[in-house]
Amino acid sequence: MLESDRKMLLKAIRLLEMGDWEAAHKIAQRNPDAYGNWLHAILHKIEGDRSNAAYWYNRAGHPERIAMRAEEELRELARELEKGCC
Repeated sequence: MLESDRKMLLKAIRLLEMGDWEAAHKIAQRNPDAYGNWLHAILHKIEGDRSNAAYWYNRAGHPERIAMRAEEELRELARELEKGCC
């Protein structure tokens, strides 16, 4: 993963935490790798669109995390991005 992509996804997480779902979604759409797809899944989970979230979890290669709160999952994604490994 390019450092610039990693930074953009971390920015998307910060934007989402500030309530800017649309801006975070635009960033996720521009990052079609596993991390971007995982973020995309979380965004649709937050939106309440389970079938769309399931699609993006599948694209990301991650199991659906229905029981996990989106905030917890975002923190997990941020930790993965910060350490630079999947």
